[in-house]
Amino acid sequence: MAESQVAHVPPARVALATASVYPESTASAFEIAARLGYDGVEVMVWTDPVSQDVTALRRLSDYHEVPILALHAPCLVITQRVWGTDPWAKLVRAKDAAEEVGAETVVVHPPFRWQREYARQFVGGIQEMASETDVRFAVENMFPLRARGREVTPYAPDWDPTTEDFPHFTLDLSHTAVSQSDALDMATTMGNRLAHVHIADGSGSPRDEHLVPGRGEQPCGDLLEGLAVNGFDGLVVVEVNTRKCDDRAEREADLAEALAYTRLHLAAPADQDTTAWRR
Repeated sequence: MAESQVAHVPPARVALATASVYPESTASAFEIAARLGYDGVEVMVWTDPVSQDVTALRRLSDYHEVPILALHAPCLVITQRVWGTDPWAKLVRAKDAAEEVGAETVVVHPPFRWQREYARQFVGGIQEMASETDVRFAVENMFPLRARGREVTPYAPDWDPTTEDFPHFTLDLSHTAVSQSDALDMATTMGNRLAHVHIADGSGSPRDEHLVPGRGEQPCGDLLEGLAVNGFDGLVVVEVNTRKCDDRAEREADLAEALAYTRLHLAAPADQDTTAWRR
């Protein structure tokens, strides 16, 4: 009888970003996550009123029996007025909301350059907030804007958060595609502070594509297998773009494929060589 293969399967859970069902609603994301077998959801707090309402979110979570594992703070250009206009007040409200719904992580982007005072205080402020709560503020890697051979960085201190001493990071593989960064190098630099992963793919286009993992050129499988070997205990969140899907069936097929890919690669043989991942 052949010996069974022992695999590394980390304690990490796989969640669905509510942004992945757009243009469907936040409420639809809970329903889809439950039907497809995701471990929970990451709520993108944005213009959908339900995403901003803690009571409504708790009801959806209870009804569908889908835990809210993370919140994405409203720090996009289109959410500049969601939960007010003061960026620090938004983060405090995100912390309070995360504590109320039981989410372990708040995803936050670096400040925009025009938010000068916020940008000046950002690193120290995130460090201070991390000392006041068990909720992890995981700062996400972004990307420069490229057009006609020129490159502009709209974020401060930088689009790459690893240049600063943040307690926790979010690694987004669609964003590494746009910035033309080496995702495995960035994961290695983040080290034990890598708490959150947005799994998606990209072709290296200047556009933020958020493809289903496996459909682009990013090392999605290698990253997930490395996380498995390293016993990653954070969250892996499927954050893909399904807005071009013709209907719910096609959208669910894409999200089911993304979940299957993630679960397949978030396990690795016990003798897996991760030298390349750690280079």
